[in-house]
Amino acid sequence: MFGGMSIQRQRKLVIFSFITVPLLLLLTFAYYPALELIRLSFTDWDGISADKSFIGWANYKEVFSNPDIFGVFKNNVAYFVVGLVQNVVAIYFAVVLNGKLKGKNAFRLLLFLPYILNGVAVAYLFGYVYDTTNGSLNLMLGQLGFDKLAGTSWLGQSTIVDYSLASISFWRFMGFNMVIYLAALQSIPSDLYEAASIDGANGWQKFAYITLPNIYKIIELNLFLTVTGALEVFDLPFVLTKGGPAGASETFVLQIVETAFQFNNYGLASAMSVVLLVFVIIVLSIQRYLLKGKGE
Repeated sequence: MFGGMSIQRQRKLVIFSFITVPLLLLLTFAYYPALELIRLSFTDWDGISADKSFIGWANYKEVFSNPDIFGVFKNNVAYFVVGLVQNVVAIYFAVVLNGKLKGKNAFRLLLFLPYILNGVAVAYLFGYVYDTTNGSLNLMLGQLGFDKLAGTSWLGQSTIVDYSLASISFWRFMGFNMVIYLAALQSIPSDLYEAASIDGANGWQKFAYITLPNIYKIIELNLFLTVTGALEVFDLPFVLTKGGPAGASETFVLQIVETAFQFNNYGLASAMSVVLLVFVIIVLSIQRYLLKGKGE
């Protein structure tokens, strides 16, 4: 294969190639941009001029001292709450569709289909669903007799807009989480359930003492995805509300994009990105600490 090279040297060359190429790609497209982002966070670069004056910690002081910047994290709480509910529902459907149910493959497909749709297309779709006057949601509520809810402006009220947007994420990603849980359930040996049945365990006891402990690591993985997704929401509020009404649906990532591309303050936007990265690491570290050893 490699001329007169020995098998041992060929093996070392292949291993070196498999390590070096991904490492170079990682350095080029991940680590270098991250370091450049940190460098720009200490400048006042406007994204156009060649002048990138060093201003020290001024951008970071602005992030933490301006309540209009750091305060938008409260809008992400709705996505976190709905994400937790989404995981519970996904586990429920995974357990149901893992059993002996006629047409379960069709149900699995129907629940997973929303995940493969484009995020922007989903946002426009729910723009029609949530429309106050002609939306299908208010029309359905009116037909069911909920007249007080039939005229609700789902994207126009600051108290419910975040939960309305988070519900779209619920619809889109629940099937994806269900498939992950379903794969975990199918890896559990059936002998465990048979032995539990012989011992007289009911359905809830099987779920609590067999199913949950065996899928705990997958639950932890999905919670990781839920937390990061809740902190990094961008597409839904950008397409549907532009952060409105009155900033009630503006997320931190949306604010970063506006700071960079609308106000041409790339230095401050870079600092906000670094703060978001650190905040995500801290939150995930806390999650990891709280959940450590629970599934063992």
